[in-house]
Amino acid sequence: MAPRYIPALSYAWLTRWYDLAVRWTTRERAFRAGLIAQADIRPAHRVLDVGCGTGTLALLIKQSQSTARVTGLDGDPGILELARRKATAAGVEIAWVEGRIDALPFADAVFERVVSSLVFHHLDRPTKLAALQEIRRVLVAGGEFHLADWGRAANPFMRAAFLPVQLLDGFATTTDNVRGHLPAFLRETGFEEVAEPRRFATPCGTLSLYRAVRR
Repeated sequence: MAPRYIPALSYAWLTRWYDLAVRWTTRERAFRAGLIAQADIRPAHRVLDVGCGTGTLALLIKQSQSTARVTGLDGDPGILELARRKATAAGVEIAWVEGRIDALPFADAVFERVVSSLVFHHLDRPTKLAALQEIRRVLVAGGEFHLADWGRAANPFMRAAFLPVQLLDGFATTTDNVRGHLPAFLRETGFEEVAEPRRFATPCGTLSLYRAVRR
């Protein structure tokens, strides 16, 4: 039975609308495939998807590495219910946890990989930094964080394309992304070997993949 915060008949509609919007505006298949390949997830790795949303990335990770132990975390119980339904329909087992990205409900050093996609541009700077500190805390030594989000605009056309995102999500949370500050934030919070291996030109601007290591 669907919880009260999302009527049962709206589940399919909401999932379809959200997932289609992401697919149309972000070159989703390309960037998610690139992020998973970059993360190099091995058998039995413990993987956390922070801000997992409707669970698309977590599902793809589990399908690409069936023995990985995948956990999806999000602060919205309704969105997590959508993710659970998608996982059930796909026949895969993923742990879904409700919690905050800046106060992760996990012990220290419990994941080999943490991934995140299209979450950090929703966070103000103090929350970005707190979230990165928490992500580093839950990674094992040598563990890696792989992040996909809007990055520094590659050219004036990409900068103009990003303006609708800023109008929708707010300049206070998106400006650090488009100015290319995320790598500096990763280093500031103790990550090493920070890199931006790939960039994607999308209808909404430049989407960057980042990699960082906890030593």
